[in-house]
Amino acid sequence: MSFQAPISVADAISRIDQRRLLLPAIQREFIWETQKIEWLFDSLLQDYPVGSFLFWEVRGSDKTQYRYYDFLREFREHFKTHNPEFDTQGHYDFEAVLDGQQRLTALYIGLKGTYAYRLPGRWKVNTEHALPTRRLYLNVGGPPSDADEDQPGRRYEFRFLTDAELRETPGNWFRVGEILEVPEVYQFNRMLNERGFYESEFASESLSKLHAVVHIHKPINYYLIQKSDMERALNVFVRVNRGSEPLSLSDVLMSTLIANWTGDAKKEVLGLVDQIQAQGFFISKDLILKACLYLYSSDIRYKVSNFTPAQVKPFEDNWDAIQKSIVAVFALIKDFGHNERSLTSKNALLPVIYWVHHKGLADGITSQVALRTDRESIRRWLHIMLLKGIFGASADTVLAAIRRVFIDQEFGKPFLRADLDGFPAGKIGAILKDPGVTEEFLDSLLYTEYKEKQAFSILALLAPQLDYKNGNFHEDHLHPRSMFNKHKLLVAGVPESDLSFFLNPQHCNSILNLAHLDSNENKSKQNKPLADWVAEEVCRQKDSYEKFCVNHDLPSEGGALDLLQFRKFIEVRRQLLRARLKESLQ
Repeated sequence: MSFQAPISVADAISRIDQRRLLLPAIQREFIWETQKIEWLFDSLLQDYPVGSFLFWEVRGSDKTQYRYYDFLREFREHFKTHNPEFDTQGHYDFEAVLDGQQRLTALYIGLKGTYAYRLPGRWKVNTEHALPTRRLYLNVGGPPSDADEDQPGRRYEFRFLTDAELRETPGNWFRVGEILEVPEVYQFNRMLNERGFYESEFASESLSKLHAVVHIHKPINYYLIQKSDMERALNVFVRVNRGSEPLSLSDVLMSTLIANWTGDAKKEVLGLVDQIQAQGFFISKDLILKACLYLYSSDIRYKVSNFTPAQVKPFEDNWDAIQKSIVAVFALIKDFGHNERSLTSKNALLPVIYWVHHKGLADGITSQVALRTDRESIRRWLHIMLLKGIFGASADTVLAAIRRVFIDQEFGKPFLRADLDGFPAGKIGAILKDPGVTEEFLDSLLYTEYKEKQAFSILALLAPQLDYKNGNFHEDHLHPRSMFNKHKLLVAGVPESDLSFFLNPQHCNSILNLAHLDSNENKSKQNKPLADWVAEEVCRQKDSYEKFCVNHDLPSEGGALDLLQFRKFIEVRRQLLRARLKESLQ
C-alpha cells in the first residue's frame, strides 16, 4: 500500500465517467442526504480537508472473479438507490474504491448528477410531483444567513433546487456542474465576464474558489493497494476504516454475500436470525454465514474469497432447506433443555446442522420416533463437546476435522458417506484424538457451581431420563443451601473445626451437592433436610431406599444423608459422580 500523488476533483469525476473508478460489491449503498452534500462543497471552498481515500488496484482475474458496480448518478429516494452493476469482462484495469464511496458519490451527484427526495405529504410514488429532480446550485449573490442552525460556520450557500424552486428562490444561483464546462482559466474568465459575475466581488470570489477546487487544487488524497488480491485489500480496509461505525470483516462478508445473491440475501439471513432469537438463542449473521460455508464450501474459513458468485450459488439454491435445518437444530437443543446460558458454544451445532441438513431430517428430527436414537446420540455428544470445550480458539480446524467424518472423498461428492446410519458421535470422538478424561478434568467439573454455564450439561448427563423437552426438571441443592451459614450450622451441632469444609462453595454449592430433579420431586423437597426428603420420596414412589439412592447418585450407607455427615456425603458422592461422568465422557 502506498500513498499516491493527490488528484483534483475534476480528475476523480473523469475517472468515474471512464469507469476507471468502480465500487466493489462490499460497499454499502449511498446514504447521504442533500444537506451533507451541500456541507461537503462548502468545506471544499473553505479549504478544509475532506479526508483520505483508499483505492485498490484491480488487475487480472480479480476483475472478473468479483462483482463491481458503477457510481450512482441519479439518486431517487426509495426508487433509485442501488448502484448499477458494471460488467468488467474485457474492461481495462481499474481501481476499486474501498473507502470514500460516500464522498465521491456526493461530489459526482453535486457536479454531474441529480438528487430527488419525497416532498412532505406526497405519496411514495416515482413521479416528479412526489419526488422532483434537483440539481446542486451555489448562491453567488452572497453568503448564507447566520440563522442557519443546521450548518453553522458556512460561508457559501449550496442548495439542491428543482427548476421551479430555482425560479422562485431569492438569490443569484449558479449550477455547480457548469464549472466542469470551463476547465481552462481563460475559459473560466471569459464565462465570468460574459455573465457579469465580475461585477460582484462575492460572485467572482466564490466562483474562482469553486473553479480552483475542482480543476486546480488536488484535495483527493488516496492510498493505493497494489499487486494484491481482494482478501488482502479488504483486510487493509477493515483495519484503516475510521468511521463512527467501522465495517467489521463480518459486515464485509455480509455485503459480499448480498452482492452475489440474486435475491434479497439481507432479508433472508436477518429473518433467520430473528427466528432463532425468538426461540431464546441470541445469534448473529456470522453463525448463519458459517453454517452456509460448513454445508457447501470446501474451505470453511471466514474470508471474502469464499463468497464469490460461484460459491454463493449453492447457498441460495438450497436456502429453504438450509434455514429449515438450522431452525430444526435449535428447536432440538431447546428440547434437550439448553438455553442461551448453557449453550456455551454455538459452533458445536454446526456438525449437527450438517447431519440434519444433508440427511434431510429437518422435518422429523425433533419428534419422529424412528429418530429417537439419533436424538439421544446428538444430545449426549453435544453435552460432552460443550463440557470438554472442544470448540475453542481453533474452531475452524476442529470443525473441518469433524466434517471429514461425514465424507470419504472430495468434499461435496457426496456430502455424506453411504455407510453412516446414525449420527457418528463415536467416529467424531476418534478423529478428534481426544486425550481422554483426567482426574483433574473430572474434579473441575465436579466443582462447577450452581447456575454456572456448564452446570446444566453436567447434571443433564447425570440425569438423562428427565423430561427436558417440556421443562419438567429443576436444578436444586440436595442439602438445602439455606442451611449453609455459620449460625445455623453451629445450632445444628456442626463442630466449629468443620465449618470451613461445610461452608466451602466447592462442597455446598457445587455439582457435589446439586442434582436435576423432576418437578414432582422438587416440589416435595422444598427446604427439607436431605435425609427427611429421601425418606418421604421412597414412601411416595414406593421404591426401595437403596434403589432410590442409586438412581439419584446418593450414598446409601446408614446416616450418610444427615447434615452432620456432610463430609462423608461429599467424599462418597465425589466418587460416585466421578465414575458416572468418566463413563459418560469416554
